[in-house]
Amino acid sequence: MRSCKLDAPSLRLRLVAASETLGLERKRRIVRAVERYLQNPPIRLLLRVGLPIPIFALVETVGRRTGRPRQNPVINGLDGDKFWIIAEHGRAAGYVKNLVADPRVRIKVRRHWRTGLATIMDDDAMERARWMRTTLGRRHFADVWAARTFGTEPLTIRVDFDPL
Repeated sequence: MRSCKLDAPSLRLRLVAASETLGLERKRRIVRAVERYLQNPPIRLLLRVGLPIPIFALVETVGRRTGRPRQNPVINGLDGDKFWIIAEHGRAAGYVKNLVADPRVRIKVRRHWRTGLATIMDDDAMERARWMRTTLGRRHFADVWAARTFGTEPLTIRVDFDPL
């Protein structure tokens, strides 16, 4: 039987790691609640009825358990025949879990729906958010700010649109 001896520095490191993990989980729960009940419903409604809000787009995935369409507002990441998304909570986000189960998506930008295939990228999401800000314009200031402020595990998703 091994003895488990913890000295003060290793105990301190474990406590810091545990508090950071608990802090991220608490932050994720708070941000999710604000987005789910306060922020997303009015934005989703306005986008559904066709009011073009240039900073936002609507991403529609298929629910991984229900098979029903699920719509989430995201920052408008339109770049020609590609669409970029910075998922603030990474693989913990519901719509990202849906994308993993079925990568086919619909995206509504302004008043037009387009279909495509979503791919989770293996890159630095914060660097991608900064690239989006400089390449795609000022509307992505919000993406950089939101990923830094509210994000717990930012993740980049690229959607390649089907040919028109």
